[in-house]
Amino acid sequence: MTDDEAAAAREDVIESIERSAEIYGLSRSAGRVYGVLYFADRPLSIADLVEETGYAKSTISNVTRKLTRLGLVHRRSSEGGGRRVRFAPETDLWFVVQDVLQQYVDREMEMTQRTLDRALEDVDQLETAESASVRDDIEALSATYTQLQALLRLATRHSPEELLSAVQQAEDN
Repeated sequence: MTDDEAAAAREDVIESIERSAEIYGLSRSAGRVYGVLYFADRPLSIADLVEETGYAKSTISNVTRKLTRLGLVHRRSSEGGGRRVRFAPETDLWFVVQDVLQQYVDREMEMTQRTLDRALEDVDQLETAESASVRDDIEALSATYTQLQALLRLATRHSPEELLSAVQQAEDN
């Protein structure tokens, strides 16, 4: 593979990361910055990222702040104790997925489960023909959320290898 072919492959992956970023509610610029950092052989400064991406310094500052908050990027101090901050990507994407599941999905599921519990209490106080049907629907949804929360706990407590191994063992039995 020539250097030009390798650069083209790298660019294809970075463009794919840009598209993925949009799907997950981030900007394309966030995807590009993450992709550039992913392929960098060292942590990069804001100035380096401006040069690599062509984005304005303010855009890079905003994007690196957001990516840092999400755990996709880590701030590193400059060698020799300088003031210039550099950024490195989190390359363990399973760690990132687990963190997002814990911070956002788990919180949403807990809030919904509390709402479902309150709704069941409210419906139990009613004595109408419709209340039994509504109760059944809420109970079914609550049971689904209970299962999803169990799956979420498994996903956040185990590695991909452990999860895949457990599924494989279950399929073999």
